Amino acid sequence: MTVAVTAPFDFAAYLEAARLQVEAALDASLGPERPESLREAMRYSLLAGGKRLRPILCLAACELAGGETALAMPTAVALEMVHTMSLIHDDLPAMDNDDLRRGRPTNHKVYGEANAILAGDALLTRAFEMVALRSPGVPAERLLAVVGELSLASGAPGLVGGQIVDLECEGKSVDLDTLEYIHLHKTGALLRACVLCGALIGGASESLLAALRTYARGIGLAFQIIDDILDVTASSEVLGKTAGKDLTADKTTYPKLLGLEESRRRADALVAEAKAALEPFAAADTAAGKAAPLLALADYITGRDR
Repeated sequence: MTVAVTAPFDFAAYLEAARLQVEAALDASLGPERPESLREAMRYSLLAGGKRLRPILCLAACELAGGETALAMPTAVALEMVHTMSLIHDDLPAMDNDDLRRGRPTNHKVYGEANAILAGDALLTRAFEMVALRSPGVPAERLLAVVGELSLASGAPGLVGGQIVDLECEGKSVDLDTLEYIHLHKTGALLRACVLCGALIGGASESLLAALRTYARGIGLAFQIIDDILDVTASSEVLGKTAGKDLTADKTTYPKLLGLEESRRRADALVAEAKAALEPFAAADTAAGKAAPLLALADYITGRDR
């Protein structure tokens, strides 16, 4: 009898291959916008590099649900557009007032504040175009569900609401519940949408969607905890953005409330919870191997500060 040997999952190779596919799709997503200055500002931030974790989460969730990742690519691009919009707007003087993003001057430093705002607006609306008009082969009811998730993540129940509370809390004493509220509605809301949108396109069952909600909550909070840690421990050159800006803005962070070591332990515990939610699906014959990217991505999130 021959025993099949399963090769270990090569996460580094998977991440690089997926990133290159996403980069190509992002580059193809922006047409001949007019005026040219708008197109340049949109491309400047959208194609500025990065790990592309959000679109990759979308593709991985689609695959776990049994779908074709090619069908999820327009939505993956849309999610990265929403993320890019949030970065452009967060960096504005009226928000976080940052001069550096992904190792380059922020959008408003290059194109001016008005053009930066409009470039972000254009990316946000293009995101919905990608889902609604540029997703051939995906059933309409699945696209409608994706539009709903994307709306919740990018609007008042998600990014916008979280940003408002974040701004209102600057310079104030904030407890852990409020801090988690902010991050579940900012970082967490978009990561949740990435996972759920990919799964919806793949035709996920209700039980899988429930597990992915738990997974997304865990990785969303863990991601922000590690970001807070890196803001304290890493240099601007390593981060690609201004280090220590949370301290300068007198923001409450996980290290400020819990200390560095307890923050790391909390991030590790959240990732363990996230991975545990997917265990029943990772073990299932129909999903054998398909959960590996999401499980590895969870570990990658907490490994960024080690």
